Amino acid sequence: MDFSPLWISVKVAVTATIFTFFLGLLAARLVISMKRGASLVDGIFTLPMVLPPTVVGFFLMIIFGKNSILGNFLGKLGISVLFTWQGAVIAAVVVSFPIMYRTARGAFEQVDRNLIHAARTLGMSEWEIFFKVMLPVSWPGVAAATILAFARALGEFGATIMLAGNIPKKTQTMSVAIYTAVQSGNRSLAYVWVGIIMAISFLTIILMNYWTAYQTRMMKQGRKEKE
Repeated sequence: MDFSPLWISVKVAVTATIFTFFLGLLAARLVISMKRGASLVDGIFTLPMVLPPTVVGFFLMIIFGKNSILGNFLGKLGISVLFTWQGAVIAAVVVSFPIMYRTARGAFEQVDRNLIHAARTLGMSEWEIFFKVMLPVSWPGVAAATILAFARALGEFGATIMLAGNIPKKTQTMSVAIYTAVQSGNRSLAYVWVGIIMAISFLTIILMNYWTAYQTRMMKQGRKEKE
C-alpha cells in the first residue's frame, strides 16, 4: 500500500499549522486592539470559515494563477504554487486560519483586564503585555486553537484539490486519496484512509482535551501557591 498520502497530509498539516499559529495570534492581537473597523476586519478574517472550501480554492486559484499579478510575479522568480505541495499548504492555512484566529481571540478577551492595567502601570509596552501577560494567561485556549487548526488542516479537501490538484506522491493528501478511491470504486482503500484520518483526528481531540485540562490545572495550582 502506498502511504504517501499520509506523509503528505502530515507534512502539509504541520507546515500549515506553524504559519496559522503565528498569523492567527497576530490577527487576534490586531483585532482586539482596534478601536474602529474591528467588525469589518473580523468578518474578513472569518470569511473562509463560512465559505464552501471549493469557493476558497477557486479564489486561491485566481490569486496564484499564472495570469494573475501575484502569480506572474512568482513565476518570474521561478516559484510555482499551483499543483504543488506548497499550494496544499496555502490552502490548508487559509481554511484553518479562522479557527486559530477566533479561538485565540476568545482566549485573549477572557484575560482579566486588571492584569493588563497593572502591566501598563508598571510601564510595559503593548507588545510586552501581549507576550508576557496575555499570551501566558490565555495559553490553554491558544494551545486548543492550535490543535484544532492542525486537525482542520489535516482534513482539508475542497481548497486543496482546487489549488494543488490530485497528483499521486506529490499533492495527493488523505482526503483527496479517499475521494479518488471512491471515484475508482475501490471502497476497501477508501475505508483504510477513512480509518486512518479518523484515528488521527480522534487522537488530536483527546490531546486537546488533555492539554487544556492540564494547563488549567497547572494555572489553578500556581494561583493557590501564590495565595
